[in-house]
Order: sequence, then structure tokens, then C-alpha cells
Amino acid sequence: MPASPSFTSRVAHLAWPILIGQLAVIANGVVDTMMTARHSATDLAALGLGASVYVSIFVGLSGVMQALSPIIGQLFGARKFEKIGSEVRQGVWLAIFLSVVGSVLLLFPDFLLGIADAPPALGDKVREYLALLALALPATLGFRVYASLNTAIGRPRMVMAIQLCALLLKIPLNALFIFGGLGLPALGTPGCAIATGITAWLALLAGWLIVRRGASYRQFAIFGRGLAGPSWPAQAALLKLGVPMGLSYLIEVTAFTFMALFIARLGSETLAAHQVTANFGTVLYMLPLSIASATGTLVAQEIGAGRLQAARHAGDAGVKLGTALAVAVGAIVWLAREQIIGLYTPDASVAAAAMPLFFFIAFYQLFDSVQVGTAFVLRAYKVATVPTLMYAVALWGFGLGGGYLLGFDVLGGTPDMLHGAAGFWLGNSVSLALVAVALVWYLRRVQRLRERE
Repeated sequence: MPASPSFTSRVAHLAWPILIGQLAVIANGVVDTMMTARHSATDLAALGLGASVYVSIFVGLSGVMQALSPIIGQLFGARKFEKIGSEVRQGVWLAIFLSVVGSVLLLFPDFLLGIADAPPALGDKVREYLALLALALPATLGFRVYASLNTAIGRPRMVMAIQLCALLLKIPLNALFIFGGLGLPALGTPGCAIATGITAWLALLAGWLIVRRGASYRQFAIFGRGLAGPSWPAQAALLKLGVPMGLSYLIEVTAFTFMALFIARLGSETLAAHQVTANFGTVLYMLPLSIASATGTLVAQEIGAGRLQAARHAGDAGVKLGTALAVAVGAIVWLAREQIIGLYTPDASVAAAAMPLFFFIAFYQLFDSVQVGTAFVLRAYKVATVPTLMYAVALWGFGLGGGYLLGFDVLGGTPDMLHGAAGFWLGNSVSLALVAVALVWYLRRVQRLRERE
């Protein structure tokens, strides 16, 4: 039975504000990259290395927080509104616990920096950058509670509005702290972290005020129950789903993190080219990610309502929509690669090094869209452990391991065009294709089992 057109329309309706909000978040990184590139090549390299470390930690912890979305989505579909408030309160406690863990990792990053073998001056900038971001982490994880609630109940527009406002504030703050002004010194890369911290705490405050005062949230009984402590059974349930979800995000992101750490050995110019390519690849990823998030929300709501056939059709519609759009975007990126790179950097040598890498981010859009869409549908069924194992084997084994063998020509015989960063990017592309096929197979298996039950 083909996917219902109504589900395609519903996915698109829910996905567009998620997409704009996510693009606003990613635009923070784009702004950081463009501004630091105009400050100095050293600051751009420090940003590339520091951002890779931070994103690995933040995305892993944020992935654990994502367990709230399918849980709340199923409760919303089942119309168990008061239980949603309890889950939100437990989500706040989870954000606090994870912030402690993440801040310690950000304050002591020497293990990861040692892998990159970065020069002392570069390492010092990265440490300062990460220490400042440790102050922003509680706010960013706290905001994930607000974002997860709104997405799960199909109201992502206010999240989008806050994220857009944060971006508009980030630009002048970046300019002030990176280049100096109003009596403040030019800080370069650490200035990005200060601007991020200010906007993160303001966004969290805005989200809290909206939930506290908004009449539409009263049905969820989030407030008015006193200062309840953490419920350990509830925390265990969140972690049971959230930890494998967080690990899958961590595996996916650390594949890029370790790429950056290894590529750092090839020099600042090559690392800067990789940073430009990876940053734009992240921007592109927001389209299939937003569609996947919207798809997961609808699937979870249908599961909560007991409509398993409808859940299957919603999942199919979302994955097909994301895949079709990703193919079109990949073709456009390949045709416009020179102009896109020119927007990032005026350095001709960095642009020349980035040019061949853009083939890979144009090529793997198809596989990236399929894997993320399928993964979100599986999470809507509260299935995350087996997909995480698939990610580990494909992305760490075939992707990072294969990329290392190709990029550094460990076995000999690697074509010249695949030496260096290109070898790593080819390995990553192949790994995404493998995990996409594996996840589609596993989703069908899960759906058949649930429908029989």
C-alpha cells in the first residue's frame, strides 16, 4: 500500500519550521567559521579543532536528551497529557546531570588534543575556547528539553523563533568579541565561545518564560507540583532509550571529529579546507535531519494512538520525501561548489584544497538522508540499541578505519587523488551507504514484529 499523500503533506508542514530553526543553529557555526577565517588562519584552525571536540561532546549528550521526543510523542498520541509534564520535569533533571559530565570533559580535553598533535599555540586557543563553552553547556542542554517538548507535540514554530533571534544576536556579539571593540581586546576563537554562552542562556530563559506563562501548556501540568526531585525509575527509562541514541549521535559525529584530528597532522591549510567542507556538509544535513525529526514525531504519535499501519505509512512518506530532496540538493551543490567555497574563505590555497572534497558531500546526500530518516522512525518505536551497533561498525570501522588506511596510504597503492583528506571523505561516504541499507532492513523487521503483536 503506497504512503498516503496526507502524511507527506503533514511531514512537510511540521518539518519546515524545524529546518529553519536548525539552520539558524548551524548558521552560528557558519558565522563563527567565516569571521574567524577573516581574523587569522590560526584561529580558523583552532575553531575547526575545538568545534570538533565540542560538537562530539554536545551532540552525544544532546542525543541522550532526544529520548524525550518519542516518549512525549507517544504520550501525546495517546492523549495522556498530564504524564507529559512529569516527563518534562525529569528531562530537566537529566539535563542537569549531563551538564556536569559534559563540563568536566570540556575542561579537560587533553586526551583528544593529544591525538591531533596540535602546536602549543593552537592547543592553548582550543583549551580556552572549550573552557568557555563549558559555561554554555547547561543552557544548551536545558533548551533541548523545551525543543523536544514542542517538537513532540507538533509545535516547533516558537522554537524556530527563539533560534532565529539567538542567531541575530550572535552576529554582533561575535564581531565584538572576535575582533574587539568598545574597549574589549580582540579574542579570536575564544570570542566565539563567549558569544555562544550569552545567546544560549538567553534562549533558555525565553523558552522557560513561554512554557511558564503560555496557556496552551497548562494541560501538561508542568508546573504547580512543587520542586519534585529526580525519579530514578523515570531517569532509568530515559537513559535506556537515550544512551543508545546519544551513542549513535556520538558515533556519527566522532567519525568527523577523528577525521579532523587526523587531518590536523597534514597542516593548518588542509585542516582549514576540511573545516569549510565539514561545516557546509553540516548545513546540508539539516534538511534530511528536519524531515526525519518531523517524521519521527508523526510516527510516535500514531504509535501512541495505536494506529500501527498509519505509523508505517507516515515513516515511509517522510523517508521518501527526505531522499528526493537530498538528491536534488546534492546536484545543486556540485554545480555551485566554487561559489559556495568562495563564501567561506578568501584564501586561494584553502579553496583549492576544499574543491575536491565537495564531491563527497554532494554524493553522499542520498545515503545520509535514508539513514537519518530511518533512524528517527526506529526511535519513534523506542528502538535504538541495534541501530547504534550498526553505526559503530559502519562509521568507525569502514568509515574512519577505511579512511585512515586510504588517507595515509597505510597499505600502499592508494591513488594520489585519495591521499590526505579525500581518503577520509571517501571512507565516510561508503560507511553511510552501508548503514543506510542496514537500517532500512532492520526497520522493516521491527515494523512486521510490532504489527503482528
